[in-house]
Amino acid sequence: MGLMGTRILVTEDNEDNRHILRDLLTSAGYEVIEAVTGEEGVRLAETQRPDLILMDVQLPGFDGYEATRRIKGNLALRQIPVIAVTSYALSGDDVKAREAGCDAYVAKPFSPRDLLVKIRECLAQGTPGAPS
Repeated sequence: MGLMGTRILVTEDNEDNRHILRDLLTSAGYEVIEAVTGEEGVRLAETQRPDLILMDVQLPGFDGYEATRRIKGNLALRQIPVIAVTSYALSGDDVKAREAGCDAYVAKPFSPRDLLVKIRECLAQGTPGAPS
C-alpha cells in the first residue's frame, strides 16, 4: 500500500518548525496531523491513531517526555513509534527519551534526509506482521 495513508502526528509548539516538518513530510508522501501541546498530542494519538509520532520535547503544558509516557502507557497506542525531537543535544537527552518510551531520537537542527530515514526505519519496524 506504500506511503499513501501513512499518517504522522507532528507534536510541535513552534509554528515555523511545524511548517518545515509539514512541507517535508507531505512532499515525502505522508499525511500530517498537527498538535501544539503535549495534551493535544496525546488526545490526537488516541483519536487519530497515527502511524508514527514526531514529538518535540519542549512543549507547553506537559513536555514531550510526559506525553510519550502517556501514549506508551496506553495499550491501544503503545505500538505507535515515537521519535523525540529536541533542540537540546545534551548528553543524557537520548537516555531520557528512551526511558520515556521514545523509539528514536533526533536533535535539532536535523537534516531532513536523516529524519526521513529515521521515520522509514521506525515505520518498517512497526509493520504489521513483522517480528517485533
